[in-house]
Amino acid sequence: MTPSHLLSRADLDFLLHDWLAVSDLCARPRYADHSRETIDAVVDLSAELAEKYFAPHNRKSDLHEPRLVGQDVELIPEIGEALERFAAADLVGAAMDAEVGGMQLPYTAYLACMAWFYAANVSTAAYPLLTTGNANLLLAHGSDEQIERYVRPMIEGRFTGTMC
Repeated sequence: MTPSHLLSRADLDFLLHDWLAVSDLCARPRYADHSRETIDAVVDLSAELAEKYFAPHNRKSDLHEPRLVGQDVELIPEIGEALERFAAADLVGAAMDAEVGGMQLPYTAYLACMAWFYAANVSTAAYPLLTTGNANLLLAHGSDEQIERYVRPMIEGRFTGTMC
């Protein structure tokens, strides 16, 4: 991986693997499909997506805030592409249960992934942040019908969550 202007991968690796020993969680049944290699691969992917699709429009998204036009919300097109790439990488449900379409990544590793997006463009990263929060709320308190109707499309990137 090439050096980043966003975060220090060496520092992140130290925090994840040396200090927090996140790979030790892979001995638990919930995370048995993961290893240091899978965690590192998802962190690498997050860094790549953040650098390529989130960071380039950081300033532009500040200068051109979302606008309500009639009944539609107008965003700069780079936000849509960034969110599509994020969802296509299965990152919306990264820490969620496999039974709902998540990858059951340890939450600590998921937060390391999200650090790249927050560093690259916090305003665009807010969309998946709110979507994940909404999905987790429904997973904890929603009915099976609500989970099927709303959470699955959120994880797939077809719906986004909001803050009201």
